[in-house]
Amino acid sequence: MTETMLGHIARTAFKELPLGAVKPAGWLLRQLKLQADGLTGHLEDLWPDVGPDSAWLGGGGEDWERGPYYLDGLVPLAHVLGDPVLIAKAQKWIEAILGSQRPGGFFGPQSNDDWWPRMCALKALTQHFDATGDARVPPFMTAYFRHQLAHLPGRPLSEWGEARGQENVLTVLWLHQRTGEPFLLELADLIRGQTLDWADYLRNRLIQTPADTFDHHTHVVNVAMSLKGPALTYLLTGEAGQEQVFRESLANLDRLHGMVNGMFSGDEWLAGTGPQHGVELCAVVELMYSLETQVRVFGDGADADRLELVAFNALAATLSADMRSHQYHQQVNQVLCTVDQRDWTMSSDDANIFGLEPHFGCCTANLHQGWPKLTRAAWMATPQGLAAVSYVPCEVEAEIGGQRVRLTVQTDYPFEETVRIGVQLSGPAHFALDLRIPGWCREASLSVNGEALGCTPNARGFARVERRWQDGDRIELTLPMTVRALPRPGGALGLALGPLVLALSPGELWTKLPTPEGFGDWEIRNRRSWNYALDFGGQDPASACRVERFPVPDLPFSLGASRPDAGVTEVALRVHTPARRLPDWLLERNSAASPPPSPVNSQQPVHHVQLVPYGCARLRIAEFPVQTLM
Repeated sequence: MTETMLGHIARTAFKELPLGAVKPAGWLLRQLKLQADGLTGHLEDLWPDVGPDSAWLGGGGEDWERGPYYLDGLVPLAHVLGDPVLIAKAQKWIEAILGSQRPGGFFGPQSNDDWWPRMCALKALTQHFDATGDARVPPFMTAYFRHQLAHLPGRPLSEWGEARGQENVLTVLWLHQRTGEPFLLELADLIRGQTLDWADYLRNRLIQTPADTFDHHTHVVNVAMSLKGPALTYLLTGEAGQEQVFRESLANLDRLHGMVNGMFSGDEWLAGTGPQHGVELCAVVELMYSLETQVRVFGDGADADRLELVAFNALAATLSADMRSHQYHQQVNQVLCTVDQRDWTMSSDDANIFGLEPHFGCCTANLHQGWPKLTRAAWMATPQGLAAVSYVPCEVEAEIGGQRVRLTVQTDYPFEETVRIGVQLSGPAHFALDLRIPGWCREASLSVNGEALGCTPNARGFARVERRWQDGDRIELTLPMTVRALPRPGGALGLALGPLVLALSPGELWTKLPTPEGFGDWEIRNRRSWNYALDFGGQDPASACRVERFPVPDLPFSLGASRPDAGVTEVALRVHTPARRLPDWLLERNSAASPPPSPVNSQQPVHHVQLVPYGCARLRIAEFPVQTLM
């Protein structure tokens, strides 16, 4: 008999801390303040779709997903920053949604009865409750879910709702954990039965070439959302094999569509492994949230490794350093961001420029959740204490065994190797800290109060330190980073240093387009040549490359420039690597052509080029042909 049949859900490995319990510090605080001062904090003034006429606010404007998408990022940003202005902005939306419920439990704009956007709105409400304890939320959701249970048999999920039903299950299970209402498990099972069978598709029927027609199965954002499905099925059924379903699904995506930045391709539709193909911003933030769910449910550090890879590379790069513009599609090898035709599966010509609303507005609405949800997920609760999911700089407050615990995480990670954690307590307390040792790290070292400890990770990638802690205890964890190769199709290579993918920046010339919207729309063109092949001369990358580190700039993921159209001045780190020009590697359909098959035979002289973090370079080459195979 499954746990669901007994009226319970399976236990998760970790638990989320209340929204606001993890506060950003250091470079992460600067990044989130840039977001607050940029698109998120000003979007209602810049973009009518989430302005005062939004149907979600009672007006006659946009009535589908854009308001809920925006709120799903605005709420966590407001509370991790503790920003009263943003909290007030979010509260206005919350009040409108709570006030829109009809006697039968349905809510939202009367002009649109689609199940899908309400799934997004409910995610925002759960976060609002986690931050505030607003007592109106559980009965509101209970009434709506009773409506769903009564009406879904006759009006089943369809289109986007059918593709994304796991987002609905997520909030049903959230409410069940708080109320224990038995009907919620019946509803969750009903929704799961009306949702596309993603496990079968991703394991057995996944396409192997770029999609050429629309299908909800090949829509990259749907795929990214679907990857939390196995974790939710496990919670409902207790089937341990669901974790393997997730592993097989992700492995297939990596094999057929994987990119060096931790994503799978999707310039709207799944597009293969070619680095000239794009990745949609919505898919980036949705994969991050699916990985956060996976970590919480199964507690595997490999998923946290992947989360950092996506966040520090794909997310950072597809937003401008000042957080005032974004792309719709990014490319791994991206040498022009211009209004031109490209080798996309389905996109308009402006999809990779930086602006307010390139291509479709979904990414304009949905980008806001990425950094705030990563902040919340950086630390989670365990039955014995706390687990470090990501080593971003932050402060963590939690209650463990009736004792208030405060951790101060001081670091410039991922730009440096050392993480320093201070422990503050009102009195001695016994608990465990599970410290993630990334899969890319060899010979990590750990000390408490200067005393060296062993830090061999367990099968899940965490090293446990369990002891009687004292106020003022100090933890120091060093995660050595060496340049390593990331093999790619055709003998090409990517390079990484810790969780950071490395990229050749050809410099950036930003040109403002004559559009009045937002903070401006920008094209970017290269200042220097980009067509290089790596040549390690038979050495491994760690021996052939030289790493330099610098203070993290005020704009953490920038090339160090204070303006987008200024030249390169500084970055948080540079890696010097030997390479040769490859004159015959040229543009194809306004993108860098696929890397020539390796080994290549360039007659150009070897010289050292500078690589920078992928997330800092809006123009870049991150997948290189190789002169001499390793």
